Amino acid sequence: MATDTYSKHVTHWIGGKPWTGEAERRGDIYNPATGHISGTVDFASSQDVDEAVKTAKEAAKNWGRVSLAKRATVLFAFRELVKNHATELAKLITDEHGKVASDAAGEVARGLEVVEFACGIPHLLKGGFSENVSTGVDSYSIRQPLGVVAGITPFNFPAMVPMWMFPVAIATGNAFILKPSEKDPSASILLARLWAEAGLPDGVFNVVHGDKVAVDAILEHPDIAAVSFVGSTPIARYVYETGTQNGKRVQALGGAKNHMIVLPDADLDLAADAAVNAGFGSAGERCMAISALVAVDPIGDELVAKIKDRVSKLTVGPGDDERSEMGPLVTKVHRDKVASYLTSGVEQGATLEIDGRGVSVIGAEDETADGFWLGPSLLDHVTPAMSAYTDEIFGPVLSVIRADSYSTAVELVNNSPYGNGVAIFTNDGGAARRFVSEAEIGMVGVNVPIPVPMAYYSFGGWKASLFGDTHVHGTEGVHFYTRGKVVTSRWLDPSHGGVNLGFPVNS
Repeated sequence: MATDTYSKHVTHWIGGKPWTGEAERRGDIYNPATGHISGTVDFASSQDVDEAVKTAKEAAKNWGRVSLAKRATVLFAFRELVKNHATELAKLITDEHGKVASDAAGEVARGLEVVEFACGIPHLLKGGFSENVSTGVDSYSIRQPLGVVAGITPFNFPAMVPMWMFPVAIATGNAFILKPSEKDPSASILLARLWAEAGLPDGVFNVVHGDKVAVDAILEHPDIAAVSFVGSTPIARYVYETGTQNGKRVQALGGAKNHMIVLPDADLDLAADAAVNAGFGSAGERCMAISALVAVDPIGDELVAKIKDRVSKLTVGPGDDERSEMGPLVTKVHRDKVASYLTSGVEQGATLEIDGRGVSVIGAEDETADGFWLGPSLLDHVTPAMSAYTDEIFGPVLSVIRADSYSTAVELVNNSPYGNGVAIFTNDGGAARRFVSEAEIGMVGVNVPIPVPMAYYSFGGWKASLFGDTHVHGTEGVHFYTRGKVVTSRWLDPSHGGVNLGFPVNS
């Protein structure tokens, strides 16, 4: 593996500034398009995490008492700063994750939607009020922050997934500790700097980098009240079990095997476009990617032919090249694992219609020779017994499963242990409506391949795709980061605040 002189060093962000300690361990940061090391990132020890928690705990005391109007002001300022630095943020994502520039920009835009949602926190935290529940007695409800909360986020969306969590957590009055993926850590530090510039008090937002040591320190720390997680199902289960055993509130979003059912009456050109976009966008490294295409015959052969035609015209190359439509995978180990499913698929009886292992990459050969490349790949006649179907591949491999009827297709979807997202393509409104009701999946798309909800709805799946009771962002996110309190009050004598003829203002 070729290496470069380290050009950057990424460290933690604690108490409103970069950490000044000396890390005992560090990890390498790669440029996936070249395979070269571009920098290093400090790995936090349990003591480093404890330092961040202590800082956050102290900051939370005051931040939780700050008025909703002032919190919203900081949120609005942060929103504008992220918008102004969107190109810089997207470039960091491209450099360390590998996704193409347009995809990285889209990630930042979708993350900003949650920031904008959180700007409405004065409305989102309104409680209920009942006057005179008994003679002279009133009752009302309020929601209050938890204190210190944490987020553990994956490599595939280094800006968007953290922004699913911390805007709502901070808006509701908590202090937040982010543990981003060590594979692409730089975006989190830029976001931290923008929070500071927006006027967020020191210690309300902190970033600690690292591996399982940092994760375990977060899950076991007695002063962290809640943990949000997005990642693979085995790790999600571990985070949920470990966090809850340590008395924490946990929402852990796991893996997926997202299906796309295409009925015989569907617009096959629309369906083929959607399958290519949802299967190979971001090199398939999305928890909402379509990886299992269920073709209800007799349209299977025609649909596969249309997909092959579209894939043949795709351009694979470095994310910073505007011609590129798909970039590399995030690491060599991951690339090799994803590619192995092409071998095992054929061995188990599938037909390899498109082999991405020999993909032609645009750009100078000497710059991309060591990159983590795998082109769009298509396996046809996959069955539910094959590992290409049962496993979450998390790469640009689309498996086509043939079904003889609507009922067979729905049964296939519902038998999956995962329940993150699903889509159906049809022009039959009755079939679509029936499917929405029958699908045992958390997020459903009708002629929409990637049904990620808007920020004011909540994101999350069912079954092995979610551990915990609460989805992220939206109303459920507000509830996750707060706890309810009901007050019953009686006031026997009125009070008088004195005369003030000035116009009332927020403070």
